[in-house]
Amino acid sequence: MQKDRALARLPHRAAGDTGPLAQMSQGGGLNGRAKAAIVVRLLLNEGADLPLEDLPDELQERLTQTMGRMGMVDRNTLAAVALEFAEALDGVGLSFPAGIAGALAVLDGRISPQTAARLRRESGVRAAGDPWVRLRALPARELAEMAAAESTEVAAVLLSKLDTATAADLLGHLPGPFARKLAFAVARTGAVTPQTVDRIGLALAAQLDERPQRAFPDGPGERVGAILNLSAAETRDDVLSALDEVDADFAGSVRRAIFTFALIPSRIVARDVPRIVRATDPGDLVTALAFAGAGGENAAAAEFLLSSISSRMADTLREEAAERGTVKQRDGEAALNVVVAAIRKLEQAGEIELVAPEDPAD
Repeated sequence: MQKDRALARLPHRAAGDTGPLAQMSQGGGLNGRAKAAIVVRLLLNEGADLPLEDLPDELQERLTQTMGRMGMVDRNTLAAVALEFAEALDGVGLSFPAGIAGALAVLDGRISPQTAARLRRESGVRAAGDPWVRLRALPARELAEMAAAESTEVAAVLLSKLDTATAADLLGHLPGPFARKLAFAVARTGAVTPQTVDRIGLALAAQLDERPQRAFPDGPGERVGAILNLSAAETRDDVLSALDEVDADFAGSVRRAIFTFALIPSRIVARDVPRIVRATDPGDLVTALAFAGAGGENAAAAEFLLSSISSRMADTLREEAAERGTVKQRDGEAALNVVVAAIRKLEQAGEIELVAPEDPAD
């Protein structure tokens, strides 16, 4: 691994005519740049994958210009340069990254995000990698807020760099007039250069680095919704009623985050039901079906589950639920929560995808 890092930094070291290769007296008086060009050419001929794109643009330019002036190299010179390069690699004990940007890349995930963000701000180093990868990972609602704060031209580039589904979701979070204006502006992005797109991506990603670090990855509404998901129905209704009186907007965000057994028909695609049935403990599933089948708001969800699996399996579950008899409310709600937890686990694993809830404000 250390040799691989030294290999990747060879043109960087040789570009300044310093180090073992530059000091070599053999090979016809070649300087460090020429020797680096010889080694790079040799390794490329052997099929090596050199990350030359990681070098600064100036060094990439110097290397290219040097290779363009090299011409022919005799066997003795090639052997001498290759031998010294091999000896230099054998002598490498440890290689550190160049600069604070390289150090942050090595320590990524091993130091706190707060420390990394502070060091980037103090040193003026942006987060490594393609900025558009970071931007595409954001929720559509955050991307919509970012687009609304930018000019139409910048927002149009942002919209164009997203996948189709995310772009459509982003437009759904914008006011109608602005969404139409933004969609029309995409037609004027045909002449935008890659350099402009890169600069826009860097500028937008820089806003992410300037945001204060949050103690909780999820929003307040999502956290309260997750808690109420596993709460008793009576407790959930009482809390939501109280939130409606105190803060109707927050209550709405909590309702959007809640996913209960009764919402299964509106949030689950029928083809995913067999996978859900397999992922749920059989005893809890039977108890949940017996409790929900007795009537009330959960009856439709129970029937949806049974109608979305094979008739043979559905008949078996109906028989077992009938044999289970009357289920106490506490046991029934616990079983419903087990089914909901199994669905959430499948969603987090990426095995199923929940249908987005309709926003009452739309």
